[in-house]
Amino acid sequence: MNDASWADRDLADRFVDGAYGSVKGYVRTYVLHQHLLHHLPQPPARVLDVGGGAGHQSFPLASAGFDVTIVEPSSAMLDRARERLRMMSDDARTRVTLIQAAGEDAVDAVGDNRFDGVLCHGVLGYLDDPEPVIATLCRCAQPGGLVSIMTSNAHATAVRPAMERRWVDALAAFDERVQDNPLGVQTRSDTPEELTTTLSAHGVATEALYGTWLFVDWLEFAGAALDISDPAEVDAIARVEAEASRRDPYRQMSRAFHLLGRRGDAD
Repeated sequence: MNDASWADRDLADRFVDGAYGSVKGYVRTYVLHQHLLHHLPQPPARVLDVGGGAGHQSFPLASAGFDVTIVEPSSAMLDRARERLRMMSDDARTRVTLIQAAGEDAVDAVGDNRFDGVLCHGVLGYLDDPEPVIATLCRCAQPGGLVSIMTSNAHATAVRPAMERRWVDALAAFDERVQDNPLGVQTRSDTPEELTTTLSAHGVATEALYGTWLFVDWLEFAGAALDISDPAEVDAIARVEAEASRRDPYRQMSRAFHLLGRRGDAD
C-alpha cells in the first residue's frame, strides 16, 4: 500500500467526504453490512477491521452491539475516524478500539487477541502483493472465525472505461489488472478464484461470494447524478443492489466482489 499517499489529509478527506458521502458509498456500506450480519455470530462478537479507515463499515457494527477494533496505517484516516466516533452514542464508543499499524502487522498490533470476524474491505487493491496481508487476516481470525474481503473484480475491469465511453481503454482493460480509481490512485484487481485459493492455503474455506456495486457504478460512470438527499430513492437503490449482490449473473458483473471465508477449527 502507498502509505505516503494515504497519510495526505486531502486524500483522506476526499475519500471520507466524497466516496463515502455519495450514494455509491452509502450503497457499498449498506450492502456489505447486510452480508456481514448474515454471516457473523450475534453481538457482542469481536470484529477486527484491517485497513478500516474512518470506520464506515465497522462503526455500524459497533452500533449494533459488536466489539470492534480498527487497525489502520494512516494517521489522517484515524483522525477522521475519531471525528466520526464522537458522533456515536456513548455505548457504541465503548465498543471501538483504534490502533495505528500496517495491515501486515495486525497480528502484533492486536497481541494475543483473535476475532470472530476479520474484515479487509477496499484494501488489497492498493497492495502490489496481497498475500502477506491475507495471511495476517487468517491468523487474526479465531478457529471458526469469519474472514471478509472486498476488492475490485478483475473479471470486470472493462466496465468503467466502457461506461465512460473510453473505448480504446476499455478494449485494453479486458487484460489489464491495474487502473486509476476515481480518486486518481492506482489500484490493482483480483479474481474470486485467486482469493479462494490463497485463503484455502491459510486454512480458510470460502463460505460465500457476493457482488458489490453494479447499477450505481454504471450510472455514475455514465454521468448520471444520484441524489444523496433523497432518502426514498437511496433506500430503493440500496435494496436493489443488495438483491443483485447475491444473484447470478449480476454478482459476476459487479466491479467489486465480497468474498467471505471461514477459518477451520484447527488452530
